[in-house]
Amino acid sequence: MSNLKPDSVIACLDCPEHVQAVLDASMWASTRLQAPIGLLHAVPSLQQKAAVNYSGCLNIDDEATLLDQFTSHEHLSNSELKAQGKILLHQAAAYCEQHRHKRKIYTLHRHEPLSASLDYVDEKSQLVVIGHHVTCKSNLSQLIRLSQCPILVTHTPFLPPTTALFAFDNRATSNKMLNWLCKTPLVRALTIHIVMVGKDNSKNCDILREAYARLKQSGINCKKALLDCPDVSAALNYYQSEHNIGMLMTGAFGQSRLRELLRGSDTKKLLGSTETPYLLFPKA
Repeated sequence: MSNLKPDSVIACLDCPEHVQAVLDASMWASTRLQAPIGLLHAVPSLQQKAAVNYSGCLNIDDEATLLDQFTSHEHLSNSELKAQGKILLHQAAAYCEQHRHKRKIYTLHRHEPLSASLDYVDEKSQLVVIGHHVTCKSNLSQLIRLSQCPILVTHTPFLPPTTALFAFDNRATSNKMLNWLCKTPLVRALTIHIVMVGKDNSKNCDILREAYARLKQSGINCKKALLDCPDVSAALNYYQSEHNIGMLMTGAFGQSRLRELLRGSDTKKLLGSTETPYLLFPKA
C-alpha cells in the first residue's frame, strides 16, 4: 500500500550538494501550503558505478557521521545503496525536526529511478522541490518536461524569497500558471513582479494590464513591466538582477519543439543561468 500523502510537498533528496537547501525550501513551502512533506529518495541505479557521496550534506547535531561508512567505497552494492538511502532519510527527518517544522513529515524510499519516482508522486502532490544538480545521470530538463506538478528548483543555500518574478507570455501554460498563482497560498505574502518580454505595443500593454489586474484582485502585492527585448532569458535575468528579486517563476517548456530547435529553449537557458529558486509550472 502506498504511503504517499495527498497534496504533499515532495522533497527530492537525490542531489548530495543540495540536500539541505531542498529541505529548507520544502519546509518554507510546506508552511505556506499547510502541507505535509514527503522525503523522497530514489535508490541510484547500479549502472552509476561511482558511489554517491551524501556524507556531510546535512548539518545536524546527532548521527552526523552515519553516512561516512560509505564514502571510502569506490563502488556500492545494491544493499549498500538501499542502506545509504534509509540513513539519509532518517537524517533528513531529524534535520526538519531540529528546525521545529510543525507539519507532518514522512519518507518515501523508492527502489527505482528518479524519473519513475517523480511519476509516482506527480499527480497527487502540490509541489516538488529538487536540487539544481541531480544524481543518477538524470537530466533536470527532462524531469521537468515530464512533470505534471509544479517544481521548485533550488540552489544552495536556499534563501526564503520576499519577491518573485513571474514571466508572463500569454501562452496557455502562462495563463494556467496565472490562475494557479491567484489561488495558491505559496506566494500570497510575496511581492510579484509580472514581467512580459515583447514588443511595446497596445496589444501587449493590454494583455499585461489584464494579467496584472487579476493578481491585484486576488490580493497579491504586485508590479508590472513590459520589456522590449529580442532575448527573453537575457531580459528576465537582467530585470531580476536589477530589482534583486528572490525567486523566478515561469511556465515550463511552453515553446514548440521546432522553436526550441531553431532558437533554443528559454526554460533551459534560465535553468542554466538563474542562481535563485526557480518555480516552474507544467506545460498546459
